[in-house]
Amino acid sequence: MRTQNFLETFNLEIPLIQAPMAGVSTPKLSAAVCNAGAIGSLGLGASTVEKAHETIKALKAKTSRPFNLNFFCHHTFAPSKDQEEKWLKKLEPLFNKHDSKSPLELKKIYESFYNNDALLKLIIEEKPAIVSFHFGLPTQKSIKSMKEKGIYLIASATTLKEALLIQAAGFDGVIAQGYEAGGHRGIFNENSHDDCLSLIPLLNQLVQNLSIPVIAAGGLMDGYSLRAVCKLGAAAGQMGTAFIGCPESSADCGYRNALFSDAAYHTVMTRTFSGRPARALSNEFTNFTIDANDDSVPPYPYSYDIAKQLHQVGVSKVFFGYGAYWAGQGAAFTRSLPATELVKTLKKEYAYSS
Repeated sequence: MRTQNFLETFNLEIPLIQAPMAGVSTPKLSAAVCNAGAIGSLGLGASTVEKAHETIKALKAKTSRPFNLNFFCHHTFAPSKDQEEKWLKKLEPLFNKHDSKSPLELKKIYESFYNNDALLKLIIEEKPAIVSFHFGLPTQKSIKSMKEKGIYLIASATTLKEALLIQAAGFDGVIAQGYEAGGHRGIFNENSHDDCLSLIPLLNQLVQNLSIPVIAAGGLMDGYSLRAVCKLGAAAGQMGTAFIGCPESSADCGYRNALFSDAAYHTVMTRTFSGRPARALSNEFTNFTIDANDDSVPPYPYSYDIAKQLHQVGVSKVFFGYGAYWAGQGAAFTRSLPATELVKTLKKEYAYSS
């Protein structure tokens, strides 16, 4: 019943959301997913208001079906001077290795949605079918404004406590993000204890204790696993890594080559890329920073500033070992298919396993 209601709410052919994946999702990818009968998403957490508007406009030009816009709702804390200097010094050898100078300071390269009136205004004007949040929740004023426009609101939870907060805030649905999931953990407080719950235990907790729909996320790569989580009570599933191999994604050649190599069997949860815990493919950067304790890593998004600069230095030398190649534990099962064909395949697998 939960799944059927979700299908009917958005007129879907399969209870599937393509994960937002800021930096990887594109209007072309999201539109193809939408037009194939699922829900496409755009990750706008790294976008300025102007860039977000441009990206939404491009998506709307390619589809008239429901889509999801995702934003980050974090609280930003600047690093201490000592923390900043030590982190810059730690990564300096990697810059030197490629005959490049390391930066002298870390910058706050992304803004949060929290109390961001300009982004809220954009959402109200564009009125997407779904808006989702990661890292926490927006203000009650923002929630009220979006709900008054009939926007379906969802947010990521890594624990039952977070999920109950999402439900109490008046959200329409919650994403159960298992520890297997690629990309950033949706954990509200990145410095609190993480129970590291895998998808199935988390999904069971949420389904049994919430009255709103639960969307399962983490390690789902095919229609069979999608059917399995729906049988456990999920209204739908969310897949991210499964779509990175699509030609419509903006993943660079280093990312794609890694996904279709032995590297896909090795993922690691680390905060050294961005300052928040996130699952990525293991590479030279994660190996170099593996000894870093959490307190030594500057907070999000300051760490991300230098990590992105280092990656660009590497790419300029045709070296891809520093990329934040986010991927879930199912990465080895990524398929190189156009998004339309991938959704068709997922629909067949989902139907076959009924």
